[in-house]
Amino acid sequence: MTNRIEFKNVSKCFGEVEALQGVNFHLGQNEVVGLLGDNGAGKSTLIKILTGYYQPTGGEIYFNGDPVEDLTVPRARELGVETVYQERALAELQTLWRNIFMGRELTTSFGFMNVKKMQAETHSLMTESMGFTSTAVTPNSAIQTFSGGEKQGVAIVRALYFDADIIILDEPTMGLSLKETRKLLNFVRGIKAAGKSAVFIDHNIFNVFSVADRVVVLDRGTVAGEFMTSEISLDDLMDKMYRIAETGSFEGEVDEGFSEGK
Repeated sequence: MTNRIEFKNVSKCFGEVEALQGVNFHLGQNEVVGLLGDNGAGKSTLIKILTGYYQPTGGEIYFNGDPVEDLTVPRARELGVETVYQERALAELQTLWRNIFMGRELTTSFGFMNVKKMQAETHSLMTESMGFTSTAVTPNSAIQTFSGGEKQGVAIVRALYFDADIIILDEPTMGLSLKETRKLLNFVRGIKAAGKSAVFIDHNIFNVFSVADRVVVLDRGTVAGEFMTSEISLDDLMDKMYRIAETGSFEGEVDEGFSEGK
């Protein structure tokens, strides 16, 4: 099956600094991939190349098997990439329906905003995708009244509504309580249930492990290894993460479920 995204030998230099060095990375169909690594490992650079914010210094990028050159942010969005940032990028004082359709408003045949349709669509999303059951929350509720996890859920559902095939989650649990983190992780599971794919970046290995099909570990601009979460325990993965952070390599024999430099 063709991967949604594939990087082949992708590099990125900032002057003499090599932020990424010959990275091979892929995201499959209907897959959640966790991206782990210390600060400076190259996670943000990889994501900014994937979303078109940075141009790679070298290497090849493929979307659904087709090569893509000169990837830009608008082009990435056309290809189905949406990013949910930790800042949530929502208009706090605006209503839920306005946040869902901001910049992509539905219009009538006369070109006017179709407010009733956007409110009706938002109500359907609330009940079917966001899990809102309280009558106190309506499409006209202000976003500032929502909890942190609910706000992240709004951003994820907005991406799904507009047919994003690839959702990038950039530290989405930062600043959330344990209860809100659990709610956010359920939204992430909903991405896969919708037949989409996601790249999940988070410093908390527990959160990533609980929802990812596969984990890719970056270290100083290279792929140190990747693991199927079904083939490795959380304790073993944590042990490997500690070793790569302390020594720059995985010591000892290569365990089953690990493929070096993949």
